[in-house]
Amino acid sequence: MSAKLKQGVSRVFGWLAAAVFASLVATSSVVAAGSESFRNPAVEARLITAENGVNPDATSISAGLHLQLGEDWKTYWRSPGEVGLPPSIDWAGSENIAEAEFLWPAPERFTAFGIENFGYHDEVVFPIRIVLSEPEMPVALRARVSLLTCSTVCVPQEFDLSLVLPRASGIDNEAARLISTYAARVPDDGMDTRIRITSAHLDDAKTALTLIARSDEPFEAPDIFPELGEGTAFGKPDIRLGEGGRLVWARLPILAAASDPSELQVTVTDGTRAATLNPVLSGDAPAPPFSIAVVVPAMGELAWIAFIAFLGGLILNVMPCVLPVLSIKLSSAVKSGGLSPARIRTGFAVSALGVLAFMWVLAGATIAARGFGLTVGWGLQFQNPVFLAVMLVVLVIFSANLFGLFEITLPSSWQTRLTRAGGGTGYGGDFATGAFAAILATPCSAPFLGTAAAFALAGRAIDIAVIFTALGVGLSLPYLAVAAFPQLIQHLPRPGRWMLVLKVELGIALAATAAWLFWVLSGVAGQRAAIWIGLTTLGAVALLSMPRIPGIARIPGATILVVVALALAGLLSEARNAVTSAATDWAKFDRSEIARLVSTGQVVFVDVTADWCLTCKANKALVLDREPVASRLREPGIVAMQADWTRPDESISRYLESFGRYGIPFNAVYGPAAPEGVVLQELLSTEAVLEALTMAGSGRVAVK
Repeated sequence: MSAKLKQGVSRVFGWLAAAVFASLVATSSVVAAGSESFRNPAVEARLITAENGVNPDATSISAGLHLQLGEDWKTYWRSPGEVGLPPSIDWAGSENIAEAEFLWPAPERFTAFGIENFGYHDEVVFPIRIVLSEPEMPVALRARVSLLTCSTVCVPQEFDLSLVLPRASGIDNEAARLISTYAARVPDDGMDTRIRITSAHLDDAKTALTLIARSDEPFEAPDIFPELGEGTAFGKPDIRLGEGGRLVWARLPILAAASDPSELQVTVTDGTRAATLNPVLSGDAPAPPFSIAVVVPAMGELAWIAFIAFLGGLILNVMPCVLPVLSIKLSSAVKSGGLSPARIRTGFAVSALGVLAFMWVLAGATIAARGFGLTVGWGLQFQNPVFLAVMLVVLVIFSANLFGLFEITLPSSWQTRLTRAGGGTGYGGDFATGAFAAILATPCSAPFLGTAAAFALAGRAIDIAVIFTALGVGLSLPYLAVAAFPQLIQHLPRPGRWMLVLKVELGIALAATAAWLFWVLSGVAGQRAAIWIGLTTLGAVALLSMPRIPGIARIPGATILVVVALALAGLLSEARNAVTSAATDWAKFDRSEIARLVSTGQVVFVDVTADWCLTCKANKALVLDREPVASRLREPGIVAMQADWTRPDESISRYLESFGRYGIPFNAVYGPAAPEGVVLQELLSTEAVLEALTMAGSGRVAVK
C-alpha cells in the first residue's frame, strides 16, 4: 500500500473514533435523509456513512459502498485476474464533494470457468474517504455504480445510488461498524502487519513471477495477488512455507502479459492480515524452501506417482502409436536368433538402457528448459519441424533397408573389432533400438501417463528425474523381461522364408509411420516444405539404391519414384483438406470465449489435439466423429471448440498448465452446471462424453 493509501486508512479510523466518541455524548441522533438502494437477485447495494449528518467543523465524512451478494454470486477486486471488471463509481451530480478516495479490502481467490479471479463474495464494504468542498455544509451523494457480478453466469450491473446528509450530528452505529470492519481489511504497507518481500524475480520471457515474503509472525494460510499493469493476468500460485512458517516462497505463472507493464505491486494476505508492497525485481529467481518435514511426506507421494508413471510407460507398449516400436522390438528379437544366452541378455539389457537414456535426456532437457522459464510438455518435440524432418529421413531409410533396396554395413575392420569385443554386430544397434522406441512413444498419452507427467512437469527437479525414470522402466519392461529370461527367444520360429515376409511387413509398418510423420510435418512446416523434404529423402534413398539397380532402369526408375512421390503428396494434401473441411463445425479455441458462452447458458466441449497425437486421432475417429456424439456436438446450445496444438501455441500451453496437464489428448466440458470444467480421461468413450455434456448443461438457467 502506498503512503497516501495508508494515510487514508488511518484517517478512516480517526474519523470513526471521533464519531463514536461524539455518539457517546450526543443527546439525540438524526437519521440520514434521502437514501436509496439497488436490489436484484445478484446484488443489493447502498451507500452508507458513519455519520448521520455533517457535524460542525467537519471537513470530511466516512462513507462506504455496501454490497450484499446473492448466494454463489461474486464481484471483483481492483485487479480482477484473467477476466472480470472492477467496480467503479462516477460521482457526477454530487454536491459538496472535493475528493472521494475509494479503498479496496483484501480480496479472496476464486475460480470461474477454470480461470483464476480475485474478488469478494457474500458481503463487502468498500470504504470511501470523502473530502468536503464546503465544511459544515450539507452533502448530496449521487453515485453511478458499475460492477460485474458472476455466478454460473456473469451479469454487468449499472445503477444509481444516492444519499443526502443534512447539517446535523449523530452516528449510524451499524454503518460505522461495517466501515470500520472492512477498513481494517484494507492492506497496509507492511509496517503494522510486519510482512515484507525480500526477493522478487520476473523471467525475461515474462512467463513467471517468483518471490519470497517474510513475516515475524508465522504464516498460516498465505495467498499472493500480484499486479503488473492492465492486461497482465496471473495463474494459480505454487506456494510453499519455510523457516517455521515465517517464509513464503511463491511462483505464479503469467497467463497474459501487458505490452507496457507498470511497476510491480504485490498484495500478500494471511487470514486477517494483508499488506501491499512494491518489491524491487532481482536478477535471480529465489529457490523454494524444503524442510525435512516437507520432504518426507512428499517422498511417499512421489513413490506413488512413480508407480503410476511405471504403469503409464508399460501401457505405452500396446498403444496404437507405438506400433513402430513393437516392430523394431520384433526385428531385434529375430535378429538375435542363434546368439548365446549371455549375448541375448546383454543385448536386450542395452536396449533397455537405450530407452532409459532417452528418458534421462528428456528429463535433463526439461529441467534445463524450466530453468530458462520455458513451457515444457510431453511430446512437444513433435512441434519442431527439424526433429520431424530428421525422424522422417531415418524412418524412410530404415523402411527402404527392410525392403532390400540397399544394405548399410560397417567397414570390415569395424565388424572384426565388434565381433572380438562380444560377438554379433555390437551393442550400438541394440542401444539405438531402445532409444528409437522411446522417441516414437512420446507423442502418445497412455492412461496414467497424463497424471505422472503433470506431477513431474509441475514439480521439482528430483520429481522430474524420478518420474521420467519410472516411465522409462515401464516402457523398457519387454526388453528387461527378455534380458532376465533369454530362453524366451528359443520359442521364436527358426530362420526361414518367413523372415523375408516379416521383413517386408516391418518395412510396411515403418513406411506407414513415415507417411504419418510426413502428414505431421506438412501441418507444422507447411505442405510445400514437407514435399521438398520428402523428395529429398526419396532422392537419398535412390542414391543408396543405385548399386542394386541396373543402369538401363535407373532413369525410368527415378522418374517413376518422383511421380509416385508427388502423387502420394497430392493424396495426403487432399486428405488434409478433407479433414480440415470436415472440421468446419469446430470453433477455434478461445479461452476467454468459454466464459462468455457459458454465461449465456451454452455448453462448451473443448478438444485439445494435434496432428502428431495418434491417441487424439483415435479419440476423434472412434468417438467424436461417430454417432451419437457427432450429432450431440452439433446440437443448438452446444459449442465444439478445438485447440490445435500441432504447432507451438502459448495460449494452449497455459490453458493445459492451468489444469496441471502437460500433454495431450485433453478434453473438458463446460456449462452452467460445470463452470470450472469437467475433465475427461485421455481415452474417450461415448458414454463418458455424453454424460459430461448432459451434466454440464443440466443446470442451465435463464438470466434476464
